[in-house]
Amino acid sequence: MSEWFFPRVLVAGRIAHNVRVRSDGDVITDITVDTQPDRHTFNGVAVPGFANTHSHVFHRGLRGAGEGEDFWSWRREMYRLANRLVPDSYYRLARAAFAEMVAAGYTSVGEFHYVHHQPDGTLYPHHDMELALVNAALDAGIRITLLDTCYLHAGPGVPLGEEQARFSDGDVAGWLERWHALREAMPESPLVRLGAALHSVRAVSPDEMATAVSGLPERAPIHIHVSEQPRENEECQVAYGLTPTAVLERAGVLSDRTTVVHATHLSDDDIAMIARSNTIVSLCPTTEADLGDGIARVKDLLDAGVRLTIGTDEDVVTDPFAELRMVESTARLVSGTRGVIDCDVLWKIGSRNGVESLYPAAGPRSYQTSTPACGGAGLAVGDPADIVVVDPSSPRLAGVDPTRWPLVAAAEDVTATIIAGEWIRRGDTTAEDLRHVLDELRGRDS
Repeated sequence: MSEWFFPRVLVAGRIAHNVRVRSDGDVITDITVDTQPDRHTFNGVAVPGFANTHSHVFHRGLRGAGEGEDFWSWRREMYRLANRLVPDSYYRLARAAFAEMVAAGYTSVGEFHYVHHQPDGTLYPHHDMELALVNAALDAGIRITLLDTCYLHAGPGVPLGEEQARFSDGDVAGWLERWHALREAMPESPLVRLGAALHSVRAVSPDEMATAVSGLPERAPIHIHVSEQPRENEECQVAYGLTPTAVLERAGVLSDRTTVVHATHLSDDDIAMIARSNTIVSLCPTTEADLGDGIARVKDLLDAGVRLTIGTDEDVVTDPFAELRMVESTARLVSGTRGVIDCDVLWKIGSRNGVESLYPAAGPRSYQTSTPACGGAGLAVGDPADIVVVDPSSPRLAGVDPTRWPLVAAAEDVTATIIAGEWIRRGDTTAEDLRHVLDELRGRDS
């Protein structure tokens, strides 16, 4: 049992004062407003922890790289970096990058992982790369949904190149066999969950997708890249006569446990399919801008009732407020209007929707509570005990209603992060740890 007192908390879409929050294990069990402080007191405003629904943590090594190039040339450099990784360097890079996420206010991460094997495709004996990520997350204190990825082709009907050999299990049966073995090897912890990913329509055929989905547990989360680049759509139309979203629908992939990532270049019919199936969309706007992907049809997706979430993807920046602000600002640029997304919705995009993406089997839990009726964003009984404290004294927040902070706040304003009811103390070596491992991977002296 943990108990915290906050002078101000985002609850039911408004700021409540003098709030005591109790948790049992990793779940909030009681929220009481207008109460007295106790010894577990934080200054600042408490808001729900942010969910990073799409991360390739090793991409942190490419931050600032690739000027003057397009997505496809950037991808070649990404493959070179991937093939330098070994379990030890992967662990050290991930631990430091996850610590950076925690300091920024992310309390959970969906790690879209496909660097499975040794560079020549030889299997590691004990899920070494997968467990390196899981152990890194545990040591950083962040929740992880490891989205172990099926990656079989370089394009429709195109075999993998040498630089992609370590991503593949040979066929979908081999991937499923390893996935289930990995499930047995995962440590037991409320911070750890195993999910699944199908890399894309380029990397997994429709028949393979159907086989993969049928071989997974019923409520395992499934994530997949969709329509990030126009070329992906064009190749899919040539191969299958369908858009990538239509391929997913026919293969039985779209569902309320599925999250499609990027979804940048969608047709009206694509949006209707996503909405009809209650599929979630993970937007990674800082990455999509960095790679020149394009701008997602945010307003159209919201108007159709699609749940949106955010992800860091290549970690251009590690800042949930930057992602949320860019979701809204790009929607403004496309529509020519302001206030496209209500701030209450932005908070949900950053937190509650992300939890539903990473933990689709987790439904609301029933507890006695004195929480006001919860119709808006904020902390709520039954939610994960994941809380972020934001310092209102920052000059950038001066005079701004805290409910509107997604439009103006930054990761630097986060002063404390509580995950699963535990306050995660910040280390002071994250930057140095990142520098050392990145210099090692690049062949430089620190």
